[in-house]
Amino acid sequence: MSGTAALTLYALHGLPEVRATSPLARLLGDALVGQALRPTAADILVVAQKIVSKAEGRLVDLATVQPGARALELARATGKDPRLVELILAESSEVLRARTDVLIVRHRLGFVMANAGIDRSNVDNGTASTTGSASGPGPEHVLLLPRDPDASAAALRAALRERFAVAPGVIISDSFGRPWRRGVVNIALGAAGVASLHDRRGEGDRRGRPLQVTEVALGDALAAAAGLVMGEAAESIPAVLIRGFSSPGEARPAQALIRPLQEDLFR
Repeated sequence: MSGTAALTLYALHGLPEVRATSPLARLLGDALVGQALRPTAADILVVAQKIVSKAEGRLVDLATVQPGARALELARATGKDPRLVELILAESSEVLRARTDVLIVRHRLGFVMANAGIDRSNVDNGTASTTGSASGPGPEHVLLLPRDPDASAAALRAALRERFAVAPGVIISDSFGRPWRRGVVNIALGAAGVASLHDRRGEGDRRGRPLQVTEVALGDALAAAAGLVMGEAAESIPAVLIRGFSSPGEARPAQALIRPLQEDLFR
């Protein structure tokens, strides 16, 4: 596996509030140029899922959602808004756990996560939400994950290639809870031009013994590194450029990181 002498992470500042149909690739490119960061093919740009979802119009007004019988039943069990539960069900292929304040599902893309990744944080919910400033009671919006995060990453990478004549790797990241561990950490929802999963099986360890099961989740590791810079609250840093990482192996999308159902040992 190729090593890295040192990683440098650059927070991209000054991006405007992203909304549906915002030219996200152009805004990211402008932020790079504004900080004198001309990307190279070896760089990796990590972009928060939230701004990708906003640009793709994945904002939903809960007032437009009519909960069905299953959503009403789960809302009673969890204490959640039945409209939110209806959206969670629509975005999911299976409900895994439901109890007070907890709804764990298998997302339609294969992610096992709380609430299908649907989020209310850092989403404008005031009457002036179209201008970026909330001013009292108004529409209550939630944000869904991108429909296809790997395709979203590939589209951003292609647009950056067109602008800069080189294509950095792109990761779309989101914060995830993990079974049996407290706290959240950023993982790769989507990726393009990155070896998201590096298979090291067959390589020798320090004693020459061949590795039997080792696969390295590089996409998640890079997303987690960027997450330290992005933060989780009001930091307003939705993108980070990683420089100095030598990506081994061939590029693989983030879908490669999802364990197939037939390998699920916990159900």
